[in-house]
Amino acid sequence: MSTLFANAHVVTMDDEHNEHPDGWLLVDDGFVRTAGAGPRPSADAVVDLGGAVVTPGLINTHHHLWQNLTRARAQDDNLFGWLQTLYPVWARIDEEAEYAAARCGLAELALSGCTTVFDHHYLFPPGREGLLEAEIRAARELGVRIVAARGSMDLGESDGGLPPDSVVEDRDDALAATEAAAKLADGAHVEIAAAPCSPFSVTKELMRESAELARRLGLRLHTHLAETVEEEEFAREKFGCTPVEYVEELGWLAGDVWCAHCVHLSASEVAKFGAHGVGVAHCPTSNMRLGAGIAPVRELLDAGVQVGLGVDGSASNERGDLFLEVKQALLVARARGGPSALAVRDALRLGTRGGAAVLGRDDIGQLAAGKRADFCVWRTDVLELGGASDPVAGLVFAGPHRVDRLYVGGEEVVRDGHLVRGDEPEIAREHRRQAERFAA
Repeated sequence: MSTLFANAHVVTMDDEHNEHPDGWLLVDDGFVRTAGAGPRPSADAVVDLGGAVVTPGLINTHHHLWQNLTRARAQDDNLFGWLQTLYPVWARIDEEAEYAAARCGLAELALSGCTTVFDHHYLFPPGREGLLEAEIRAARELGVRIVAARGSMDLGESDGGLPPDSVVEDRDDALAATEAAAKLADGAHVEIAAAPCSPFSVTKELMRESAELARRLGLRLHTHLAETVEEEEFAREKFGCTPVEYVEELGWLAGDVWCAHCVHLSASEVAKFGAHGVGVAHCPTSNMRLGAGIAPVRELLDAGVQVGLGVDGSASNERGDLFLEVKQALLVARARGGPSALAVRDALRLGTRGGAAVLGRDDIGQLAAGKRADFCVWRTDVLELGGASDPVAGLVFAGPHRVDRLYVGGEEVVRDGHLVRGDEPEIAREHRRQAERFAA
């Protein structure tokens, strides 16, 4: 069945950077058939959007869904202090809590216009089962796409790492579990990635062997990198090099890799990322919350690096709102490099087309013929957009907003600002109930 979404300002993010004021979007069988303006094509059904802005669905390239259970902790710590406070609390995670946290986080993201979520789950205390499966089940129920990472940590405190020994795994167990997790992918709504946590929580052997495994299985690779000055000090002391030099030695500078944060990169390291095709998940709110700094996004883009956006975990960014990250990316780039450092539409591109490229996807992030019909409908008759002569700029500068409608593969996930496939009050109640178990 074909549906024409009409009377909208359609921002395609396609190769021609098309925008269609008073435009339309034609969707057929879960895919975009075409977008344009002027005479409308015939369709089985027509939906009048009343002058709304339509954008591709937002794409989250870095998150930790379980962290919804522990918001507003370690409020004045840097990354290492924050982690050391929370690792022992997170050690109590189980399938029930994971499911509640994932539903909460995915619902938040959907209501902010996010259609695809990458979740970096690296916490697998020995003996705990069903964690990855729980978040995949939550995503399927709510109707969003998920790229679920089978992450890992095997470098505990007793071996010079940051996490306590109680939350790290045996290397062979982690690799076997990653290989088993790859079978959970379905190609449409669920993908799996391999994602050792970080240089300060993973051994060289696991970093190297994870990359070998991922390439054998055709999985993409992800890790945290160069987030804080403390991480660089750790790498220099333990490995005698910078974090980027360390992962380069282990075969991680390649086109199937993207790294979270990348705040502290030298000019030569930025150039290496561009030359090797390494992507970056930019998490501006989290970086500011932890006092980590501001990533050199303008420099990365100028070097040809693919950059997407991430909300990061809801314990280091207490709001899982990807549209807010579009605005934050715009503002921090300008704080770093002046008002011409990033344009409004470039910021929106980071959250859509950029995120798709980082995840290695060419079927989402844009509204063009043959692409998946993942898109947002943003009302323009709201108070904060009154007087905005440029509706796209008004939308970004005035963000965040609750999306009015959200479609994933042409299926409605949000309608009139409310979840279609989930009960928001019930999700919130169950999440609070589970979070109380982690309060002490």
